[in-house]
Amino acid sequence: MSISSKIKSVIRRPLRAKLIFNAGSGKPEESPQQLVSILSEMQDQQILPEVYTVRPDSQLENIVRDAMKTGIKLIVVAGGDGTIDSVVGAMVGCDAILGIIPIGTRNNVAFNLGITGDIANSVALLRNGRRMKIDAGRAHCGHSRRWFLEAVTLGLLSDLYPMADDLQHGDLAQIGGLLSTLIAATPSKMRMILDGHKHLDMLAHMMLITNMPFLGPHFQISPHVSFKDGCLDVFTFSDMSKLKMISYAMLPQVGLLDDFGIKHYRVKHLNIRSIPRMALLADGVQLGEGSVSVHIHPRALTVMAGSVLTGQLATLKLPNPKQALDG
Repeated sequence: MSISSKIKSVIRRPLRAKLIFNAGSGKPEESPQQLVSILSEMQDQQILPEVYTVRPDSQLENIVRDAMKTGIKLIVVAGGDGTIDSVVGAMVGCDAILGIIPIGTRNNVAFNLGITGDIANSVALLRNGRRMKIDAGRAHCGHSRRWFLEAVTLGLLSDLYPMADDLQHGDLAQIGGLLSTLIAATPSKMRMILDGHKHLDMLAHMMLITNMPFLGPHFQISPHVSFKDGCLDVFTFSDMSKLKMISYAMLPQVGLLDDFGIKHYRVKHLNIRSIPRMALLADGVQLGEGSVSVHIHPRALTVMAGSVLTGQLATLKLPNPKQALDG
């Protein structure tokens, strides 16, 4: 730590935090050293964490609510996207702030927020990053309810996700199943109601409802997608061949808006019914099949982000002292 950093750490007030640490994220064999590094960097930043280690049966929303009841305003998730999703429900609409230390496999939420450095840089952002309010989505399918930050998928995208996820974790045996699923896929008739009044019918293999511009293996959906605009971006794949679908998976630099076979809508809420019924996922978690209602909750979650958001062309000004999290 530099001399200037040491001086700043002396004059800062200690800051309480709840650290949600998922030892199973990313490479579990590295987790002991990761936790040691996180605690050391937090000490340098005058952050006083209460550590909770995630277990298979953990109810993280309850853990977060209990922490906030004790006056803790900073909830830090050291894990991947799934761990982040597990705490969002407790933090939506609250004055607590979500901090992220990305140690998962994809770390898409962190990537979208410009948190792309190592543990030291990520911890430093808890103090010096850009505090902002972002949109959060809510999906309803039957009796299932789920908050999401990234996307809801319907149809072929949902069918392929588990296999693609296993592939990303090194299970090459999934290639055959992925191709077989793609070849056997048939389209469904989709009936949509956008913002309560616009009705659309179409035949499509899949649909993507996204809140963030980068998904999956840091695939940029479109530079126009934003998690700060109070809208969801809906992409339907109607007039697109299966070969073209594969090309999008293989060429992540291609934006979805560049193809005439993809229709793009921007909405605050929508209702969808598919016949035959399509599988539905919210941030990779199975919700059910058939009908779904999806809503956006504008500026519902406060986060600490990087000074420059990923994919943003212009460099943002660093936050003024009132925006930084100094206790």
